[in-house]
Amino acid sequence: MTAAPADPRPGAEEHAPVRPAGPPPTAPVEPGAPPPVTITFRVVNAGVRVLMTLWRVRLVVEGLDRLPDRPGIILASNHLSWADPVLLAVVVHRANGRRVRHMAKAEAVAIPVFGLLLRDYGGFAVRRGRPDREAYRMARDVLTGGDWLGLAPEGTRSRTGALGEPKPGVALLAVRSGAEIVPAAVWGTEELWPIGSLLPHPGKTVHIRFGDAYRLSPDEDADAPEVPAAEPRGRAAGRRTGQAERHAALEAASEELMRRIAALLPVPYRGRFG
Repeated sequence: MTAAPADPRPGAEEHAPVRPAGPPPTAPVEPGAPPPVTITFRVVNAGVRVLMTLWRVRLVVEGLDRLPDRPGIILASNHLSWADPVLLAVVVHRANGRRVRHMAKAEAVAIPVFGLLLRDYGGFAVRRGRPDREAYRMARDVLTGGDWLGLAPEGTRSRTGALGEPKPGVALLAVRSGAEIVPAAVWGTEELWPIGSLLPHPGKTVHIRFGDAYRLSPDEDADAPEVPAAEPRGRAAGRRTGQAERHAALEAASEELMRRIAALLPVPYRGRFG
């Protein structure tokens, strides 16, 4: 809306029409301040805390002092249970007021009532097993919008409890967006809500441990080397070499991330990264 120009006539300010009283304008959000969260997010988090009390779930959290109070962070964790994303979201929001939004498989987001609740909580769909440009765009929007983005480098829940092989998506997103990564480790949720169980099991202890925030090296997405324009085959070879180098760099970045997560986990959960 464009503001009306001031009346230039002498004394106009004395006879200006009186505007009806109304609510004060909304104060602008300070740069870096947490974006507002939905009512659904607050209600679900409160409900989770109540259920944890009723189910006698003991939550042990370490490393809260390592959580930065900055927007646009990638929270990368291992994945053992459906309970992992919501527990991480509850803990981070209580610690620094930041909402963690997680990718969810497209099949879950498509469920009629549950999918609507999941989206309003902050989840968004990703089609597993193939490139999904829309999910990538949504992930970038989450980071630029000021929320945190929760991702599991393995891409799915571990059926053995140990860390599996990472997908390159987390490292690729971190390189291209420049976002910081906070590694996190969760264990005990595989007993709280095991794979194949319809409901959580009461009386369990869950551990969450956060690591230090870090950034990937800026040269990990280096451009392909220049090739003389007069040699088309050479250019093609140069592009392939550049792609191979970038692929190797992303693999190394993913390996580093998994080792950072593994260092936060007890030895039995580390898999080959321990």
